Amino acid sequence: MIRLSLTAAALALALSAPAVAQDARRSTVSLTFETGSETGAVMVALYDSGAAYSGGRPVGQARLDVAAGQRTATFDGLPAGDYAAKAFHDVDGDGEMNTNPFGMPTEPYAFSNNAVGNMGPASWERARFTVSGPTAQTISIR
Repeated sequence: MIRLSLTAAALALALSAPAVAQDARRSTVSLTFETGSETGAVMVALYDSGAAYSGGRPVGQARLDVAAGQRTATFDGLPAGDYAAKAFHDVDGDGEMNTNPFGMPTEPYAFSNNAVGNMGPASWERARFTVSGPTAQTISIR
């Protein structure tokens, strides 16, 4: 009898584990961008760690066609945790962040939390935000 109860309890836990895991992966991040012009595209990358943010691979990327009215990038199925985004407004639509001869960006850019950098991109600490469930931000690209 006790063995049967323990087996039933173990089975119930095993069956509920995938549901718990699925719930944890149901977080959504929606990033809405305010731009200064109605041409080109907003290119956005979403990162899930400081190491990735500093040069690794993003967990999500999006290209928003500004001329067609697209302003929001949505990333679904994310596990709860810390994230940060980098974005730039590709005004001329060439798919690249244009820079001057000194390497300074000539196209508008922004980071999550509307964070600003000091002599470079905003740090992970300034740009990161915590996600657990639906999360939304509005970011001004200037």
